[in-house]
Amino acid sequence: MAAALHPKLLTDLRSGFAGELLTPGDGEYDSARVVFNAMIDRHPQLIAQCANPADVAAAIAFGREQGLEIAVRSGGHAVSGVSVNDGLVVDLRRMNSVVVDPEAGVARVAGGATMSDLDRATQPYGLAVTGGRDSSTGVAGLTLGGGSGWLERKYGLACDNLLAAKLVTADGELLAADEDRHPELFWALHGGGGNFGVATELTFRLHELPTVTIAMLLWQPEAGPTVLRHYVDYMATAPDEVGGAFVHFTGPPEEFVPSGLVGRLTAALLLTYAGGEQAGREVFRPMLGHGHAGELIAELPYADFQCMLDDPPGGRNYWSAEYLDSFPGAAADLFCGRAAEMVVPSASLNAVFPQGGAVARGGDHPVPWRAAPWAVHPFGVWEDPADDARGRQWAHDVCADLQPWSIGAVYLNFIGDEGAERVAAGLGTGNARRLAAVKSAYDPENVFHLNHNIVPV
Repeated sequence: MAAALHPKLLTDLRSGFAGELLTPGDGEYDSARVVFNAMIDRHPQLIAQCANPADVAAAIAFGREQGLEIAVRSGGHAVSGVSVNDGLVVDLRRMNSVVVDPEAGVARVAGGATMSDLDRATQPYGLAVTGGRDSSTGVAGLTLGGGSGWLERKYGLACDNLLAAKLVTADGELLAADEDRHPELFWALHGGGGNFGVATELTFRLHELPTVTIAMLLWQPEAGPTVLRHYVDYMATAPDEVGGAFVHFTGPPEEFVPSGLVGRLTAALLLTYAGGEQAGREVFRPMLGHGHAGELIAELPYADFQCMLDDPPGGRNYWSAEYLDSFPGAAADLFCGRAAEMVVPSASLNAVFPQGGAVARGGDHPVPWRAAPWAVHPFGVWEDPADDARGRQWAHDVCADLQPWSIGAVYLNFIGDEGAERVAAGLGTGNARRLAAVKSAYDPENVFHLNHNIVPV
């Protein structure tokens, strides 16, 4: 059992703390410790709901003096649940401001902001930056891990648009990093995750994007292999403005979904276009003639689209991923065949994302998976604990089937704790020594280790 918190140290922390400090028994404690993945049920000794960087520094100092393991929470979406522990949680959710400078085309985003906070702030100016595929995802965790999202083929990954960062180190120092200040640290923040400190502010380059157009097309599941083959061929020449995903999912009770697919396994194609409907329909035309059973085509603000596919918190989550150098017919058959083993009905997705475009052209960052043209993401979400073994096995089997086409690298934000070899695959073997040197410079005692950890040398 962990040692009790020292009462005088806790009193001293409270005296200068602008946010809130929660301990077991406090009224908001139980709701504050809940994260996205319902498989995670941990009981921190202290949740420090920070209001500013000074609070973050004070909480870290307190945790280190008390010998507490330190977790850092922004959005709380990590499937591994590392945003909460049984020691100290540095909770940034009160720090969620977004300041947009439309003339400069940049946004300064506080460390606890979600994608919804960012998207809603930039939308009135017709501006946007690549975000995740769920509006409740934390901006900081997404970006520091690389940052894959719907706009990536046109505008690059979230980290490709990162201009500067402020973070509190394990020693409590507030640093500003960019290409000129702490350049090695700034490089490491483009894919190295939360290994180096607590990000309290991120500055992004924004892009003009007044509207987006989407097409959701539905088929019976047995049509999946044929549709996926057509999609692979289509994306080989699609412009960078086009993104989306091929997925299997549970048909929702929506007007555009045929009654025979509601609540049942469905093959679907989501096409996205960074622009208006007239141009989008023309670009989508090659995929509109394959006998789909349901259709939704709409032009809408990007911020509204970003929350259309949100998964509510409270489900039991298990995810994995593989990044492929090609997607031949044999791979399509295997991928679609595994969909029958997915938990249905549920919020699970058997997803394939196209990369290429600006992702492939990105900079010299520790993001080794950007070279792959295709990403496979078994995203398991279900309600009943009795489905845990089945859901995990399905995700493992999807990835195992596609190993012959895997490049070996993987986006760490898409996986949980799959061992040190997978962490190395997510960071890139060529980057390992350089990242470890940055870790040693800024967190030599590995205070921030509840992550896809980089061990200091």
